[in-house]
Amino acid sequence: MKISTKGRYGLTIMIELARKHGEGPTSLKCIAQTHDLSEHYLEQLIAPLRNAGLVKSIRGAYGGYVLAKEPNQITSGDIIRVLEGPITPVEGIEDEEPAKRELWIRIRDAIKDVLDSTTLEDLASYSENGNNDSYMFYI
Repeated sequence: MKISTKGRYGLTIMIELARKHGEGPTSLKCIAQTHDLSEHYLEQLIAPLRNAGLVKSIRGAYGGYVLAKEPNQITSGDIIRVLEGPITPVEGIEDEEPAKRELWIRIRDAIKDVLDSTTLEDLASYSENGNNDSYMFYI
């Protein structure tokens, strides 16, 4: 499974909102400048995230976006599914011979387990220099 820029930049937006959770709305312009991304592209990504109930928009001069739930209640799997669609390593699994079908299912399940057990809180609090021994990605 390959995650496109939609999924990668969508995660970037959501991690930034999680880092600023409780501080008020964050503008896409601020996120775009911080990560050297296209603000226009981020605007296209925020709509499906809002429609899925993961973010809320705040209007006004000091408006922007906030998480619709607590960071520990949103998983990376929630975000990837909204922006990328279903998690599947190959198309047409049901047409494969049994041994290969079982392999693809195991790979899919391992990816789902990682994505669904990794919350925005985990990602937002990650630090390369900090103590993250209790948090490990396994595929």
